[in-house]
Amino acid sequence: MSPLIRFLLALPALLWASIACAATPLIGPAELKSLADQGAVRIVDVREAEAYALQHVPGAVSAPYLTRWRGPATNPGLPPSQGALTALVQSLGLTPETRTVLVYTGTDSSDFATAARAYWTLKSLGAQNLSILNGGLNAWRSAGLPVSNQAAVAPRSQWQPTFNSQWLATREDVRALLGQPGAVLVDSRPAPFYQGRVQVDLAHAKGTLPGAINQDSDLYFELGSAVLMDKDSLQAEADKAHAKPEQTVVTFCNAGHWSATDWFVRSELLGEPNVKLYAGSVIDWSQAPQALPMVNEPTRAEKLRQMLATWVQRNIK
Repeated sequence: MSPLIRFLLALPALLWASIACAATPLIGPAELKSLADQGAVRIVDVREAEAYALQHVPGAVSAPYLTRWRGPATNPGLPPSQGALTALVQSLGLTPETRTVLVYTGTDSSDFATAARAYWTLKSLGAQNLSILNGGLNAWRSAGLPVSNQAAVAPRSQWQPTFNSQWLATREDVRALLGQPGAVLVDSRPAPFYQGRVQVDLAHAKGTLPGAINQDSDLYFELGSAVLMDKDSLQAEADKAHAKPEQTVVTFCNAGHWSATDWFVRSELLGEPNVKLYAGSVIDWSQAPQALPMVNEPTRAEKLRQMLATWVQRNIK
């Protein structure tokens, strides 16, 4: 039998093995434990360094979310520089093929978003085998699995990644999509932000982007937890945006944090083909040199009433 024929006969089995070994975007503690026991995974802990020092999944390397995965202090939703991202993946010992699982604390939906944003970043850099531990470290501990306080260091890699903007929407991209029938803008923030009642300090305006719908990313989670709902429930929630397969869905929030969860659910778990994250989000939009349109902005009278209410709250006991 010729080598070519042997290869063709073996091809189906090879393809099946490849599919079977493919990383799923969301895994549970038992699957992570199995991977760790085989030495077949790089576990990346995105919690604060102090929390990591107290306890973490054995063998996990530390990459704190706020200091390693975020942009400049004045506009933190923007991706870090290419140099910073290259230094990050090399320090974690990552290559495009490395089986990588991201671990967060597991306290609430906002906590999950730290892992979702890290996942989006690594995928954009070319990582091919990514997962998030559903429920985070809390789920790991609840499963009765061991923790460690011994810091782990990965062998440094030589990976030189290139950022792929396929899943990124910039300010210019969003401006071009405003009012277009082929786009759906999803504001992933809690309703008071969308309604213009509150804002974060770095945002220069209240309200939301024109035409955006509000779909709080917290609604994808089991009530009061950091565990995502089952796929059917996720699909039912995502369908409320009424996005068609041919439309581009752009998720945004204040700084590309909560909206990273919406991107993860739609793109990675539900397989929607055209989902982008506006990483800079409302902070970036509102900081444009020339003011860009917003809706649900308070009127001048409403702003004065809010200022008066704030003054009274602070000064009259």
